[in-house]
Amino acid sequence: MAAATLRPGAVRSLSCPSCGAAVVLRGLAWTQTVACASCSAVLDARDPNLAVLQRAASRMRVEPLIPLGARGDWRGAPYEVIGFQQRTIRTPDGAWSWREYLLFNPYRGFRYLTEYDGHWTDVVPLQALPEVGGGAHAAAAYEGRAYKHFQTARAETTFVLGEFPWEVRVGDVAEARDYVAPPHGLSAESTDDETTWSKATYVDAAEIWRAFKVEGRPPSPQGVYSTQPNPLAARARARWAAFAVLAALLMLTLFGRAVLSANREVFSRQYVYRGTTVPDAPAAPGAAFVTPTFELPGGPSNVVVETEASVDNQWLFVEYALIDEATGQAYDFGREVSYYSGRDSDGNWTEGSKRDRARIGAVPGGRWFLRVEPSGDAAGRSIAYTVRVRRDVPTLAYYLLALVALAVPPVVGTLRSASFETRRWAESDHAPSSDDDGGDDDE
Repeated sequence: MAAATLRPGAVRSLSCPSCGAAVVLRGLAWTQTVACASCSAVLDARDPNLAVLQRAASRMRVEPLIPLGARGDWRGAPYEVIGFQQRTIRTPDGAWSWREYLLFNPYRGFRYLTEYDGHWTDVVPLQALPEVGGGAHAAAAYEGRAYKHFQTARAETTFVLGEFPWEVRVGDVAEARDYVAPPHGLSAESTDDETTWSKATYVDAAEIWRAFKVEGRPPSPQGVYSTQPNPLAARARARWAAFAVLAALLMLTLFGRAVLSANREVFSRQYVYRGTTVPDAPAAPGAAFVTPTFELPGGPSNVVVETEASVDNQWLFVEYALIDEATGQAYDFGREVSYYSGRDSDGNWTEGSKRDRARIGAVPGGRWFLRVEPSGDAAGRSIAYTVRVRRDVPTLAYYLLALVALAVPPVVGTLRSASFETRRWAESDHAPSSDDDGGDDDE
């Protein structure tokens, strides 16, 4: 069915009995009350003489951002703005007001646009009741979607303009219960007579401005609104998806490295330290010694020198030099092995390790030997230690560092998304404690 067109002739023009200004009725037989655009008096539209239901209580006036009478194609049908009201919630901490614009189409009925701090929602009355749970954190369900309770408050009408399909007066109060599942929300408004439910959907103000041809630009949104979509959540999910792919590739690379690495032991020898160096005891003591020559096969690759010592509440320090037999090129490094244990009031304890590994990267192939100079705390007891040299050993640490680096963007994105949600719920009845509040980023 083609979209219905609004009929400009389907209006009535009367005079306000309070101030004499012209009053235009656009809502046909549905209109019950109308607020005069000139003096804000609330009139009975069902009375041919427009009986005054309420005179303006003050000079306060709120100018709607979308003028009454504005027409536009909205959600597949033409609508006209026929009513406007401001509603306010008062708490010991202050008062918060939002604005509601009543839209009318003679074939599709009424719907609303609401605005708070530059945030807009499209609101339609519900034809069926949601399922509502109880408890401190009551929830609602509608059309297969779960909504979390956001807040319950008393909403007071503080300004009206235009016409409405119900009797509206400044000072009217209703209990409003709001539930959210961004970008959607449910609202139940209860008076002494009835409870009405509506569904809200967060919309971009620029879309409304285009539809109703409003001049200028809409006000910029301030803060985080209850039904505002979290723009950081989708980015965080995308970053985690990218992380999963890159992490899988990294693990595949690690597996290939582990399979293809030689990880070959090219030298192993045990020595004894007794306060002076005694290689292959009972050889003569000396301050330092050199190992037999060993072959490092292949092109440049890493070399791992392992030291394992029988230290027991002792330490052993070894000065190493890995020396190329042909060129004299040397890699100097020192390593310590220490191990202590005991018992105190907290129980048994240990400190240190009896093993140590030193890694040297990209050592050329060829014939090499080690210069070894040990020192330590023998304390009358000999320390046996073993020196091993391995060639082309896969390294897990580098891959773990790469994995951590890859995880930084999604973790940061998740924290920023959580911060956005913290700011959303800070305005609710279920606000997190101040210790849990996040930052202000909402890029």
